[in-house]
Amino acid sequence: MRVDTLAPAEGARTSAKRLGRGIGSGLGKTSGKGHKGQWARSGGGVRPGFEGGQMPLARRIPKRGFNNRFRKEYVVVNLSDLASLPAGTVVDYGFVSENGLAKEVKNNVGLKVLGNGELKVKLTVKAAKFSASAKEAIEKAGGTAEVVE
Repeated sequence: MRVDTLAPAEGARTSAKRLGRGIGSGLGKTSGKGHKGQWARSGGGVRPGFEGGQMPLARRIPKRGFNNRFRKEYVVVNLSDLASLPAGTVVDYGFVSENGLAKEVKNNVGLKVLGNGELKVKLTVKAAKFSASAKEAIEKAGGTAEVVE
């Protein structure tokens, strides 16, 4: 095999439509554009979404909501997820991600602990945010809730 003998696979490339090359080609005279009208003109046709002057679908449907570019998303962990850990464990963002305790979130800014469930073991929890009930439950169990940035 030589470089000068390389060619695309059979049927991989189709030849261009040769328009206006006689009646026998099926694309002679008007070149497949029919007679007159907007679509027959050079540069003819309408922009995407144009519906002939009637109010386009995109404008008929009501607008709802918006996406806040500055929203902060946290990786969320409940107390029920931490209840099975051994006493004295230090729980932080790294620990949670390594042990698969929470679902990963794109563009997250840290860990948030919520108070769903019961906690009976003494843990040191380091997170960016705590719900009031989570902080209370951690301290009630004898652990500490440290806020880290």
